[in-house]
Amino acid sequence: MAFDSLSDKLQNIFKNLRGKGRLTEADVKTALKEVKMALLEADVNFKVVKQFIKSVEERAIGQDVMQSLTPGQMVIKIVNEEMVSLMGSETTEIALKSGNEITVIMMAGLQGAGKTTTTAKLAGKFKSKGRKPLLAACDIYRPAAIEQLRINGEKQGVEVFSMGTNNNPVDIAKAAIQHAKNNNFNVVILDTAGRLHVDEDMMAELQHIKQEIAVDQTILVVDSMTGQDAVNVAATFNEKIGIDGVILTKLDGDTRGGAALSIKAVTGKPILYVGMGEKLSDLEQFYPDRMASRILGMGDVLTLIEKAEAQIDEEQAKKMGEKLKKAEFDFNDFLDYMGQIKNMGGIGSILNMLPGMGLGGQMKNMTVPDDAEDNLRRTEAIIYSMTAKERANPDILNPSRKNRIAKGAGVDISEVNRLVKQFDQMKKMMKQMPGMMKGAKKGRFRLPF
Repeated sequence: MAFDSLSDKLQNIFKNLRGKGRLTEADVKTALKEVKMALLEADVNFKVVKQFIKSVEERAIGQDVMQSLTPGQMVIKIVNEEMVSLMGSETTEIALKSGNEITVIMMAGLQGAGKTTTTAKLAGKFKSKGRKPLLAACDIYRPAAIEQLRINGEKQGVEVFSMGTNNNPVDIAKAAIQHAKNNNFNVVILDTAGRLHVDEDMMAELQHIKQEIAVDQTILVVDSMTGQDAVNVAATFNEKIGIDGVILTKLDGDTRGGAALSIKAVTGKPILYVGMGEKLSDLEQFYPDRMASRILGMGDVLTLIEKAEAQIDEEQAKKMGEKLKKAEFDFNDFLDYMGQIKNMGGIGSILNMLPGMGLGGQMKNMTVPDDAEDNLRRTEAIIYSMTAKERANPDILNPSRKNRIAKGAGVDISEVNRLVKQFDQMKKMMKQMPGMMKGAKKGRFRLPF
C-alpha cells in the first residue's frame, strides 16, 4: 500500500512525542527533522517539504502549543492540518454542466499510467450518479486501446464511440460530440493517446483538440508509482496544455506516495480521484483530510462507511438482522455476507481504513489480511461444494456429506469440520445474545463458548 514506509516512520516519531509530558523547542525541532527525512524518502518534492516543515515549525513552537497539557498531541494535530492543506484542504468535484448540456472531458496521460482503464472507471462513476456518459476512443496509434476501452465500457454499461484508427482524433471527437447530441448523452469523455514520455507531438495533438473543440475539463492521469516523475509530468502537462485536475493511479501499489503530497503544491491543480486497485470499481474520490488520516495511522472510517452503504442493500441488511436475531441464518446468508466483503475490496482493504490498522499501523506486521483473504476463498469453495439443501439446512451435514464437500472444495475434511463448528458456535451465540446483553448490563457478560 502507498505510504506504508512513510506512515510507519511518522507514527514512530509521534509515539516519542506523545511519551513526553512537556516538549522543549529542541524536542519539536528534532522530531520535525525526522519528519523532513521521512517525507524526502517518500519522494515528496524538496521545495514542498521545506515549506511544509517551516509551516509546521512556526505553529508548533508557539506558546499555546508548548504550554498545553498534551503538547505532543498538539504537534501531531498541526502536522495533520498542514498535510491536509498541502493536498488541497477541500475535496474537488469534476465540474459538470446541468441538465442535458454536454460536458466534454479530455483525458490525458503517458502510456502505462492506466489512463484508458481510468477513463472507463470515471464513466462508471458518472453513470452511478445519474449521468449518461459516452466514451470516445481517440487513441488512433494503439489499436489495443480502442478494444480495451470497448471491453471496459461494456463492463460498466457505458457506450463507446469509435471510428477506428484511420481518422484523426479531432474528427473522432467532433463526431462523438455530435453522436452525444443526437442520442441524449450529457457527458463525453475523450480517451486520447498516451506516449512513453512527454514529447512535442503529443502536446501538439492535445493542443489541437482543445483548439478545435470546447473542452470543459482536461484531466491528467498519472502513475503514483513513478514518484517525483509523476509530479514533473503533471507540471509539464499543466504548463503546455492546461489541466483542471489529476487522477492518481496505482496508489494501492508498493509506492512511496510522494506524488499525492506534492502535486497540488507544485501544479496548483487538485487531485480528483485515486485508483486503489485493478477492478473497475476501484476508483475513490480523493479527500485530503481522509488521506492525511490514513497516512498518520488514524484510519479512514468515513470511506469505509460509504463503501458499505454503496454495497449493502438496506432491505437485505434488515432481513439479515432479523435472521441473526432469531439465529435462522444459513450458509446461503454466509455467502451473501462474503460477497459484500469482496465488493468492499476485501478484508485487507477494510482493515486499511481502520484506525491504527492500515498503512504503517498494526497491519504492517500482521499476516492476518493475506491469511484472511485465503481463508475467505477456501470457505467460499467449501460452501459452493455443498448442495442447495445442505446450505439451507446445515444440520444434515453428516460425515459422508462432509467428505464429499471436502473433495469438491479441494481441502482437508478438518477444514469442513472447523467451518461447520464455527457456524454452529455463531448460531449458539446469536441465540444467547439477548441474555448476554442483559447480563452485560448487570456486569455478568460472558461468551457462550
